[in-house]
Amino acid sequence: MATRRGSRSRQQQPRRPVAQKPRSWLWRWSGRLLAWGGALVLLLAIALGTAVYFAAQNIPSYGALMSSQQGQTIVVRARDGTELVSLGPSYGEWLDAGEIPQIMKDAMIAVEDRRFWRHPGIDPPGLLRAVYVALREDDRIAATSTITQQLARNIFLNSNRSFDRKLREAVLAMALEWRFSKEQILELYLNKVYFGGGAYGIDSASRRFFSHSARTLSTEEAAIIAGLVKAPSRYSPTADAEAAVGRGNVVLAQMVRYGAIGPGEARAIDLSAVRLKKDEGQNSVRYFTDWALPQLDLLLPHSDNFEPIEVWTTLDPALQRSATSSVRGHAPGGAQGALVSMDRDGAVLAMVGGRDYVDSNFNRAVSAVRQPGSAWKLFVYLAALEAGYTPDDRVVDAPVTIDGWSPRNSGGTYAGEIDVRAAFAYSKNTVAAQLGNEVGFANVASMARRFGITTPIATNPAMVLGSSEVRVIDLTRAFAAVAARGVSVEPYAIVRVTNASGEVLYRHQRARSYQLVPDYVAAGITDLLQTAVATGTGRAAQIGRPVAGKTGTTSSNKDGWFVGFSSGITTGVWMGRDDARAVPGLQGGTAPARAFAAFMRDAVRRRPVEEFDTDLQLPQWQLEPDDEYLFGDPDDYYYVDENGYPLEPARPGAPAEGGPPPGEALPPADGRRPLPPTAPANGPPAASDDFLEQAIGGAIPPD
Repeated sequence: MATRRGSRSRQQQPRRPVAQKPRSWLWRWSGRLLAWGGALVLLLAIALGTAVYFAAQNIPSYGALMSSQQGQTIVVRARDGTELVSLGPSYGEWLDAGEIPQIMKDAMIAVEDRRFWRHPGIDPPGLLRAVYVALREDDRIAATSTITQQLARNIFLNSNRSFDRKLREAVLAMALEWRFSKEQILELYLNKVYFGGGAYGIDSASRRFFSHSARTLSTEEAAIIAGLVKAPSRYSPTADAEAAVGRGNVVLAQMVRYGAIGPGEARAIDLSAVRLKKDEGQNSVRYFTDWALPQLDLLLPHSDNFEPIEVWTTLDPALQRSATSSVRGHAPGGAQGALVSMDRDGAVLAMVGGRDYVDSNFNRAVSAVRQPGSAWKLFVYLAALEAGYTPDDRVVDAPVTIDGWSPRNSGGTYAGEIDVRAAFAYSKNTVAAQLGNEVGFANVASMARRFGITTPIATNPAMVLGSSEVRVIDLTRAFAAVAARGVSVEPYAIVRVTNASGEVLYRHQRARSYQLVPDYVAAGITDLLQTAVATGTGRAAQIGRPVAGKTGTTSSNKDGWFVGFSSGITTGVWMGRDDARAVPGLQGGTAPARAFAAFMRDAVRRRPVEEFDTDLQLPQWQLEPDDEYLFGDPDDYYYVDENGYPLEPARPGAPAEGGPPPGEALPPADGRRPLPPTAPANGPPAASDDFLEQAIGGAIPPD
């Protein structure tokens, strides 16, 4: 009992108050930050609400938005003023919300904005998910624009991707949601969004691709049209039917996922069976306009209005027709072809990017990169001529191995000792390899860069035979610079741009030109190119007047090239398959050379015959009429140090340390021309004061 009483008394004792610990600084600052953050969020919400309110007050009425138009009408004219093509917006009938098929609405919402009916103009969950994916995959934030944001961008803004534009887009989207109903926004969107081919709105797209009004769109057609918004040019059914079908199947899958159609209905749909309207209006001129018109973004960078403009170009319609028929008439079966022709100032006269623009709008003249084969030897021989070779110098066509690589000539035969001219004309691989090795493969690559090759260039020994891929327009530009006697040439397509009132918005100014190689190097390479056509591999390119050019054939006949010039016009032709498979019998000297000749006969018909300047006027320091002139009197000899300054003259008749006696040349090396005497250890000799002053570019400094 005593124990119980004691226990009870302890239980009844009052508890002592527990001393509370002071809050840590982290707890206090967290609270403050939370309060400040809440206040900042509230201020931002007020600012956003204010911006949306005022934007909504300034948005035009629904009727005004219905009558507004996007896009710009562009009339493209040839060099003679004739209209090549008229590009611009095409609008069908305006369809009220009730006239638009429900399947079209469902398809568009499923693929573009599945939460359209629930969000206030922007989609916060979608944005947060995109940011999360971007952070997790270390990639940029994917496109998260809602249908309302797209409508705001199409009506009020441009297409740049700046943060400022995205913020304004979000504000305008919420303002549109404030001002109009969801049905009105969807109606505006479907009647104004761009579907490619100049078609704005679903009715225009339906007539453009399916030849009927959008009121009767089927599920299959709706899926294809809805898929175009993401990338109108890439998924255009008239340009790439396979890509359009693939994108349409993505739309169908989204429609199944969000309940617009059932899985069984989707499986029964065959998008490849959809009948497309035959495209009659396209032709090879579009290869040229597809290349030229994007340049307007650079030529008219501050033009934000949509006023109609006229673009006057360099294209010659007659030559374009001739180029098209030349490529179609000579390209082997199953092979594609491309042609670029430019005038002496770089004006592009004709451009063909394939056999048929309707079948394939891929522009092989400016976008495809292919190996040039022996046409690349242009740069090898340019480097050799600049290093001191001449067309008459002797070289040896014999088996050679360079760093374990042993090139072989076509046919496996070797001619022995020949001159540089013959080696180039008959495209001797072994000689090109020796020359490239002697002048340096990096110097050959540098020469190609100098002449306008923009694609990556290898510097391994095999590069001398054209293993580095090039574009047709770049290689044609390089040959045009040779035709211009070594002066750079810049291809261009647009002469001037005018608006509806005739005001000139842009006028072409000739680009600054540079002397890429000395005149004598340009004359020497022209000599070689002319011989290649007259007696070498390019004989099929003869047109009854002087022609200079070079063939190119890659391994297994995958590519065939001919690039050349005559009477101020330079033309490059390529043929081959897009999948890079072999084309039986394709060589640069056959189909490409014949296509070149067929086109050039038309191109130069009204031009005077021009003889080539192949007179090799070597600079004074390179002239070698005889040893006595080259080496001068032994008493006149000087040595120069590493900075080019003269040293004490050598004793008459005494050999210089490390070199032969003055006036004695080394014996010929490997059948080539005699080389100058080996320079002494402290610098090369000079024949006279005049020679030395030319070499160092000024007067000889006093002792």
